[in-house]
Amino acid sequence: MNGKKIIIPGGSGFIGQALIKYFGKNNEIVTLGRMSRNQHKNLYSNKRLTKEDGYNVRYVIWDGKNLDKEWSNEIETADLIINLAGKSVNCRYHAKEKKEIIESRINATNAIGGAISQAVNKPRLWINVASATIYKNTSDKPNDEYSGVISDWKKDNMPFNFIDFVRYTKNRLIACIRHGKDSVDYKECDLDFSVNVCKLWEKSFFSQSTPGTRKIALRTAITLGEGGVMTPYFNLCKYGLGGKHGNGRQMYTWVHVDDVARMIEWLYYKKDADGIYNCAAPNAVSNYDFMKILRQSTHNRFGLPAYSWMLEAGAFLIGTETELMLKSRWVIPARATKEGFDFKYNYLKDALNDIVNTSPRNKYQLF
Repeated sequence: MNGKKIIIPGGSGFIGQALIKYFGKNNEIVTLGRMSRNQHKNLYSNKRLTKEDGYNVRYVIWDGKNLDKEWSNEIETADLIINLAGKSVNCRYHAKEKKEIIESRINATNAIGGAISQAVNKPRLWINVASATIYKNTSDKPNDEYSGVISDWKKDNMPFNFIDFVRYTKNRLIACIRHGKDSVDYKECDLDFSVNVCKLWEKSFFSQSTPGTRKIALRTAITLGEGGVMTPYFNLCKYGLGGKHGNGRQMYTWVHVDDVARMIEWLYYKKDADGIYNCAAPNAVSNYDFMKILRQSTHNRFGLPAYSWMLEAGAFLIGTETELMLKSRWVIPARATKEGFDFKYNYLKDALNDIVNTSPRNKYQLF
């Protein structure tokens, strides 16, 4: 892709910066976000890419919810919008955080839709980088765009352990006492939050009226590359904790960040592409195999396992949730494969070897 103007709301994070690396040499990139003009680091405390690094990129201030002239004018000359905006889900799912996670995605989507609808020269394509988490927890067969199962129920998504059960029981009891068994709060205790976020986000996205602009929800798997989720995985391996998580049988669906960028480029030129696409490598692995291949790639000989209760305790201490490691995600890119997209990284070993080879040795080994 050459000579295009690409708008990336929320482009200061791991995926956004990777997209700048991929597209930023031969195209004009404009990121939209809350970052101040004087801030030189992204959300992962890494130096953000700039023109001084050889990339044609500008950072425009946006609050993530309101339509204002400065950033909406950028839409007028844009060819492609890749929306990554939204509060990180790397937090505990308390009421305040849940509200912010949902509103940050819906507000940003509504504002982008409003800017496109007002534009005289509309972009050719708007991609929302959504999540493959929308599919239910499954280990018997993969989910695809045609027959994949989406369930709101908590019991169909995160497997329960003792600590989960205690939290669930406590929340139901509090909701019952405060609001009653017929209340929304009580009923929501049985619903999966992450799936609900995905559904509301996609509903908001597809409800936008944007004649002349194709819309694609890119249901993206756990994205692997230099930085991002690989940082904590490298640390686990480095300190001898790179064993299986839980029982290790949960499926781990992944995609290399280069293939995310390559699929976006492919979809841009595929003029009949719209709707929903799964962005996931064709060959998912179990959590046990993922950690084993990661240890081999980083030359760490052993890794102690982390059982579910240990993960729950650790997640509580660092302020996050265990869903990333314990939910069984088995998703395949049936539509993209059927329509001719060719993944560069089909197999996990090749993807991890590439990432390890481009990462400093001290990132994944003690000595």
